[in-house]
Amino acid sequence: MTSKYESPLSSRYASDYMLKLFSSDTRYKTWRKLWVSLAKAEKALGLPINDEQITELENNVGNIDYECVSRREAEVRHDVMAHVYAYGVAAPKAAGIIHLGATSCYVTDNADIVIYRDALIHIKKEVLKVIANLADFAERYKAMPTLGYTHYQPAQPVTVGKRATLWMQDFISDIEEIDFVLDNLKFLGCRGTTGTEASFLDLFDGDTGKIDKMNEMIAADFGFKKQFAVCGQTYPRKLDSRILNALSAVAQSAYRMANDIRLLQHDRQIEEPFEKKQIGSSAMAYKRNPMRCERICSLSRYLISDAANAVMTASVQWLERTLDDSANRRISMPEGFLCADAVLRLCQNVTDGIHVNEKIVEKTVKEYLPFIATENLMMEAVKKGGNRQELHEIIRACSMNATEEMKNGGQCDLLKYLSAETKFGLTLEEMKKLLDPSLYIGRCVEQVENFLNDAKPLIENTERTTAEITL
Repeated sequence: MTSKYESPLSSRYASDYMLKLFSSDTRYKTWRKLWVSLAKAEKALGLPINDEQITELENNVGNIDYECVSRREAEVRHDVMAHVYAYGVAAPKAAGIIHLGATSCYVTDNADIVIYRDALIHIKKEVLKVIANLADFAERYKAMPTLGYTHYQPAQPVTVGKRATLWMQDFISDIEEIDFVLDNLKFLGCRGTTGTEASFLDLFDGDTGKIDKMNEMIAADFGFKKQFAVCGQTYPRKLDSRILNALSAVAQSAYRMANDIRLLQHDRQIEEPFEKKQIGSSAMAYKRNPMRCERICSLSRYLISDAANAVMTASVQWLERTLDDSANRRISMPEGFLCADAVLRLCQNVTDGIHVNEKIVEKTVKEYLPFIATENLMMEAVKKGGNRQELHEIIRACSMNATEEMKNGGQCDLLKYLSAETKFGLTLEEMKKLLDPSLYIGRCVEQVENFLNDAKPLIENTERTTAEITL
């Protein structure tokens, strides 16, 4: 416990990996790595920097005196310059060449891009784990008929596995979106105060080739092949919008799946995992609430709304630079990633242990199957010489009687009503033969098999692990 507020995403929901990635320590070490990379590139291109200075910088990347930083920032009111000073204290021989020609956004923005890139790769892996779990589930239940719903009203049967492919398809589209963001992710480089590289024209005596080479070398050090063609002082904040939109898409898929499971759990057809000693309610000991799926929906709703921050920030960036993005981004970007991570860990847990109450599913299908089969029954009656329009009216009238009986607590006995109609022309036994649920699931099995076959290359690259979550 702590006497100070801390984000529940940090204390309760997100993974250790994501917490470490977005930690201050990772951020400031990345700043120092960027300063090392800049110094090495400048030395290689002829600026007066020696090997001893480079070595001293490299040896002190992780040697951050945060008390020194704090004292200096209190004096100068500038976080980057406080870190430049502390790095110089740790590496005194190199103090004079740290941050040479750069502006603050060289370290702040490039570090953010590096961290966001690594975070997106992690999120992609987590989505793939959910997809793999759903693929197993869809394969297992590809042929099991279940009542389909439109408008949350009973409709034609589908299969339990077919429904899971709908959830899978959403998550696969999220992988495509994440891949697009990653494939088009660009490095900022070292571009100066307004993006003109003027300071480097001076340092390299007007040699623009050396400036380009320097930026290529720094970008390569961090695994980037592409840089923004033009920029102001910062990288375009449209990138943040693109990233949070991709995370929002994941939340949308997770919400849809979890909400479906909540609806089905209400009908006792499907249930999320429930531990042996888990308590559903402090007052109602019998309760078995879908708390994981509810949490997925709750966190997903936050993440979907968080994406609006980047949209608004990107739209109000003045000219070459304004600082009203900074405080917002410090919160909205890390929290967006931590939230996506939390949602996906919950999704992994649910999809790895989802339980199908097969007898309830079967009972629900049988209850509504006579209504679903009426068109087939009508066709059989026509084959025996019946009039299609007269048969349709008989079915309509009998259906109203049967549903009225159901609404008053009775059993569905549509076939009893139909068999009593001599003009319908089918016996009770003849009609019962047409009540095999597998006759009404269309191409579900084939669709699941084809879908899983197409998704197989994606699934085979997935590391299957079950996330441990805090209950």
